[in-house]
Amino acid sequence: MLSRFDDYPIHQTPEPVSHPAATDRNVYDRYWFNGFADDGEFYFGIGLAVYPNRQIMDCGFSIARGGEQHAFYASRRAPQERGETEVGPFRLEVVEPMRQVRVTIAPNDTGIEASLTFSARTACIEEARQTMRREGRIIMDATRFTQFGRWEGTVSYGGRRVAIDPRRVYGTKDRSWGIRPVGEPETGGAPMRVLPQIFFLWAPIQWGDFCTHCGIFEHADGSAWHAEGVRLPVYPSVEAVPGVEDPALERLPRVAHRITYQRGTRRAAAAELTLAGASGTYAMQLEPLLRFQMKGIGYLHPEWAHGTWKGELAVAGESWKSEDLDPLAPENLHVQQVVRARMGDRTGIGVLEQLCLGPHAPSGFVEFLDGAK
Repeated sequence: MLSRFDDYPIHQTPEPVSHPAATDRNVYDRYWFNGFADDGEFYFGIGLAVYPNRQIMDCGFSIARGGEQHAFYASRRAPQERGETEVGPFRLEVVEPMRQVRVTIAPNDTGIEASLTFSARTACIEEARQTMRREGRIIMDATRFTQFGRWEGTVSYGGRRVAIDPRRVYGTKDRSWGIRPVGEPETGGAPMRVLPQIFFLWAPIQWGDFCTHCGIFEHADGSAWHAEGVRLPVYPSVEAVPGVEDPALERLPRVAHRITYQRGTRRAAAAELTLAGASGTYAMQLEPLLRFQMKGIGYLHPEWAHGTWKGELAVAGESWKSEDLDPLAPENLHVQQVVRARMGDRTGIGVLEQLCLGPHAPSGFVEFLDGAK
């Protein structure tokens, strides 16, 4: 089926753009963002994705503030036009590719509204392709790019209005596409012989005149199957940001981490990251300030999981107190924490994302859901 994008010279296969090259039902294409105050007062997360072989588009917005988290979810039948990035009251607009994006949530029954603009401070980082196999089968095969920026606008929830001041509200943009586990679990086939396992850290940090980024996947024994670090400069205005790639971006190939866990959980009480490359070694200590549950934008959510059919159009809201959650319930394991970062006499702000399911020897985890001792 043809779409307007077919009039552009962008085809990668003989098929129209709306037809994915892969037949895997878990093909996806996702926008993801976070935003956070420089003192940890609040954090918000945003996601929108299309799953063309499932014929679903869904989105989410969630804000954590004052010990509470409030979430907006929406889902629809996927539009035929890939440029139509709207789900009910939610709309995402690419104002200028790789420089500026606008997200709005119109008034709706959840009481959550937003008018937000993300403006880049850095060029994009193309992360190395991430391919995960489970018992020989590819379950994730994705490309991702990450970008640092600032937010401006307003967010309203529960009768409260939050001004988003670009002088103090930083953020990260994450675009990824490919194949990853989404939607309803598959059934049938032989039972798995080993426990499912994933260990993931992701840490974009803003230091003022430069940023660092770190991403790590590890096997159960602690060996890394993906680990990379990056250092790149910050630019004074969105107009000054290089449009696609920055020749000043430096890859930092030596990456190490050390996590101190909160007892009875799988989330960090403190963390140390070390990135090293030609320009030197960047050893940083991370202090968590605020926790955000990723289920607030659909990750591992028992009802609003990504790529789940909810009907032609569905919109819902949800709220909870952060300390009331069971930290070892599967839907609560995936978190991002706003962190204060220190590196010598430098201080930065950023996030530490964690997802650890199943055994992980360096962390002392031996079961699917045991917590730190």
